[in-house]
Amino acid sequence: MTDRNALREAILTRLSTVIDPETGADVMRMRLVENLEIDEGGIVRYEFRPSSPLCPLAVSLALSIRGAVAEVDGVTGQEIKVVGYIRAEELNTMLQELADTRETERGA
Repeated sequence: MTDRNALREAILTRLSTVIDPETGADVMRMRLVENLEIDEGGIVRYEFRPSSPLCPLAVSLALSIRGAVAEVDGVTGQEIKVVGYIRAEELNTMLQELADTRETERGA
Protein backbone atom coordinates (compact mmCIF):
# COMPACT_ATOMS: atom_id res chain seq x y z
CA MET A 1 0.00 0.00 0.00
CA THR A 2 1.26 3.44 -0.94
CA ASP A 3 1.00 6.66 1.05
CA ARG A 4 -1.00 8.44 -1.64
CA ASN A 5 -0.63 11.91 -0.11
CA ALA A 6 3.16 11.66 -0.01
CA LEU A 7 3.20 10.19 -3.50
CA ARG A 8 0.95 12.98 -4.78
CA GLU A 9 3.26 15.63 -3.31
CA ALA A 10 6.30 13.94 -4.87
CA ILE A 11 4.57 13.83 -8.26
CA LEU A 12 3.53 17.50 -8.05
CA THR A 13 7.06 18.49 -7.07
CA ARG A 14 8.51 16.52 -9.98
CA LEU A 15 5.99 17.97 -12.44
CA SER A 16 6.95 21.47 -11.36
CA THR A 17 10.33 20.81 -13.04
CA VAL A 18 8.73 20.20 -16.45
CA ILE A 19 9.03 23.52 -18.26
CA ASP A 20 7.05 24.66 -21.29
CA PRO A 21 9.82 26.08 -23.51
CA GLU A 22 7.47 28.60 -25.12
CA THR A 23 6.49 30.26 -21.85
CA GLY A 24 9.31 29.34 -19.49
CA ALA A 25 6.68 28.32 -16.92
CA ASP A 26 6.26 24.87 -15.43
CA VAL A 27 3.30 22.69 -16.39
CA MET A 28 1.79 22.88 -12.90
CA ARG A 29 1.83 26.67 -12.79
CA MET A 30 0.24 26.66 -16.25
CA ARG A 31 -2.37 24.15 -15.01
CA LEU A 32 -1.73 21.74 -17.87
CA VAL A 33 -2.10 18.67 -15.65
CA GLU A 34 -5.60 18.08 -14.29
CA ASN A 35 -7.57 15.53 -12.28
CA LEU A 36 -4.53 13.81 -10.77
CA GLU A 37 -5.56 10.63 -8.97
CA ILE A 38 -3.49 7.88 -7.41
CA ASP A 39 -4.83 4.48 -6.52
CA GLU A 40 -3.68 2.32 -3.62
CA GLY A 41 -1.32 0.41 -5.87
CA GLY A 42 0.55 3.50 -7.04
CA ILE A 43 -1.07 3.85 -10.46
CA VAL A 44 -1.41 7.51 -11.39
CA ARG A 45 -4.24 8.79 -13.59
CA TYR A 46 -4.41 12.33 -14.92
CA GLU A 47 -5.29 14.52 -17.86
CA PHE A 48 -2.93 16.70 -19.85
CA ARG A 49 -4.53 19.76 -21.43
CA PRO A 50 -2.13 21.56 -23.78
CA SER A 51 -2.19 25.34 -23.59
CA SER A 52 -4.09 25.53 -26.87
CA PRO A 53 -5.89 23.07 -29.16
CA LEU A 54 -3.12 23.57 -31.73
CA CYS A 55 -0.19 23.56 -29.28
CA PRO A 56 2.95 22.76 -31.33
CA LEU A 57 4.66 21.30 -28.25
CA ALA A 58 1.85 18.98 -27.11
CA VAL A 59 3.67 15.77 -28.04
CA SER A 60 6.97 16.73 -26.43
CA LEU A 61 5.25 18.09 -23.32
CA ALA A 62 3.12 14.94 -22.97
CA LEU A 63 6.25 12.79 -23.19
CA SER A 64 8.09 14.99 -20.68
CA ILE A 65 5.17 14.88 -18.25
CA ARG A 66 4.88 11.11 -18.61
CA GLY A 67 8.62 10.71 -18.08
CA ALA A 68 8.62 12.93 -15.00
CA VAL A 69 5.79 10.99 -13.37
CA ALA A 70 7.49 7.68 -14.17
CA GLU A 71 10.63 8.79 -12.32
CA VAL A 72 8.83 9.25 -9.00
CA ASP A 73 9.48 6.44 -6.52
CA GLY A 74 6.26 4.64 -5.74
CA VAL A 75 4.62 5.15 -9.13
CA THR A 76 3.82 1.70 -10.49
CA GLY A 77 2.06 2.83 -13.64
CA GLN A 78 0.22 5.72 -15.18
CA GLU A 79 -2.67 6.55 -17.41
CA ILE A 80 -2.43 9.89 -19.15
CA LYS A 81 -5.32 11.25 -21.18
CA VAL A 82 -4.79 14.20 -23.50
CA VAL A 83 -7.79 16.52 -23.69
CA GLY A 84 -8.55 19.80 -25.45
CA TYR A 85 -6.08 19.15 -28.27
CA ILE A 86 -6.95 18.83 -31.94
CA ARG A 87 -4.95 15.59 -32.28
CA ALA A 88 -5.77 14.22 -28.83
CA GLU A 89 -6.96 10.84 -30.09
CA GLU A 90 -3.76 10.28 -32.04
CA LEU A 91 -1.58 11.41 -29.13
CA ASN A 92 -3.51 9.23 -26.67
CA THR A 93 -2.98 6.23 -28.96
CA MET A 94 0.76 6.94 -29.14
CA LEU A 95 1.02 7.28 -25.35
CA GLN A 96 -0.88 4.03 -24.83
CA GLU A 97 1.36 2.19 -27.29
CA LEU A 98 4.40 3.56 -25.45
CA ALA A 99 2.97 2.35 -22.14
CA ASP A 100 2.21 -1.08 -23.62
CA THR A 101 5.77 -1.35 -24.96
CA ARG A 102 7.27 -0.46 -21.58
CA GLU A 103 5.02 -2.99 -19.83
CA THR A 104 6.12 -5.68 -22.28
CA GLU A 105 9.79 -4.80 -21.74
CA ARG A 106 9.38 -5.01 -17.95
CA GLY A 107 7.67 -8.39 -18.21
CA ALA A 108 10.32 -9.83 -20.53
